[in-house]
Amino acid sequence: MSTVATRPAAGITHRLGRKALLPLGLLGILVALSVLRVATGVNDIDSANAISAAVVAAVPLALAGLGGLWSERAGVVNIGLEGMMIMGSWSAAYAAYHWGAWAGVIAAIAGGMLFGVLHAIATVFFGVDQIVSGVAINLLGAGLTKFLAERFFSSLPGGGATQSPSLPDIGTFTVPGSSALSDLEGKHWFLVSDLAGILGGLLTNVSWLTLITVLLIAATAYVLWRTPFGLRLRSCGEAPQAAETLGVNVYLYKTIAVLVSGALAGLGGGFLAMVASDGFQQGQTGGRGYIGLAAMIFGNWMPLGTALGALLFGYTQALQLRGGDQVHALLLLVGAGVIVGAIWMAVRRRVLPAVILAVTAVLVLSWYFGSNTIDPNLTSTAPYVVTLLVMAFASQHLRMPAADGDVYRKGEAG
Repeated sequence: MSTVATRPAAGITHRLGRKALLPLGLLGILVALSVLRVATGVNDIDSANAISAAVVAAVPLALAGLGGLWSERAGVVNIGLEGMMIMGSWSAAYAAYHWGAWAGVIAAIAGGMLFGVLHAIATVFFGVDQIVSGVAINLLGAGLTKFLAERFFSSLPGGGATQSPSLPDIGTFTVPGSSALSDLEGKHWFLVSDLAGILGGLLTNVSWLTLITVLLIAATAYVLWRTPFGLRLRSCGEAPQAAETLGVNVYLYKTIAVLVSGALAGLGGGFLAMVASDGFQQGQTGGRGYIGLAAMIFGNWMPLGTALGALLFGYTQALQLRGGDQVHALLLLVGAGVIVGAIWMAVRRRVLPAVILAVTAVLVLSWYFGSNTIDPNLTSTAPYVVTLLVMAFASQHLRMPAADGDVYRKGEAG
């Protein structure tokens, strides 16, 4: 009886331990950034301006990653996020210029969803290879928006063959009282000023689209994991034949998921046109659809994990735009983190990974102590290098939906 009685308690303890990982991890990041700031003297490493720039860079990545999550949770790989984003960007620019900012938001969603319809028809109903369909959508998005920009923007004041005119501002808000955080940040106190800078960046001059993105992340978590609709949709990505036997219309749920995926990616493109910049520019997505997929994979196909991955990649993008000093300071943090990883691997008696990590740490720290800054050409590659490194280390602990990428045919369960 004692064994049976202790099992629920052990389960509760395990769940509480997992719930504590996030706040403990965030606290660890705060301490690490504070120590790094004090050690290097680079006060901009976690300033309000840097965090605000990181959020702006992270939102389109989070929306693209969230779009990929909806699609892949239903079993459809969506490599076409890049094309959906650029279509959303052009659509937002066209509608915002003619009818206002919020019309641009609606048009961005519609533009991305239009390509979602194409992807759903090709993959769900005709069984086209999902990777091939996604690549085709990316090529179509780049070519079509180039044609549309030449056709509709060239004759407008301030427009051109590759860009739109300036667009109306969608507006921002500031949480009351958060402006006082700048005084604390300016004192450069250990931990206190760092926390003030981070909160200031998160609560001051926040775009309304950023708030909508946060709500969409929460809504995705609720809908997919707390409703019968979400359970049926996820079953299509895990075992569609079994779902069919239980009366689930697999075609319908896959189609809905891909349409939502396109809408979210299109909204991410709209954010790029109306918030991150002052209008549409040809090629302004810059591979963000692919980085959004990486954020989704980093987050293990979960909404919160996807958002954290987007923040990580957005932070590195923001730092490389602000200059080489911040990225150079991060080398010290990366070197220290790799040392910790090497020690952990050694404790687990995984000799080869421990040696590789130790050598990597020596190289990174030698680079840091042997230089004063980083060449701008190398700085611009930081987001992509971080993406590759994170994916390499995180891939061992990931679990994709079981039927992700598989072609489904109705009646196969029979």
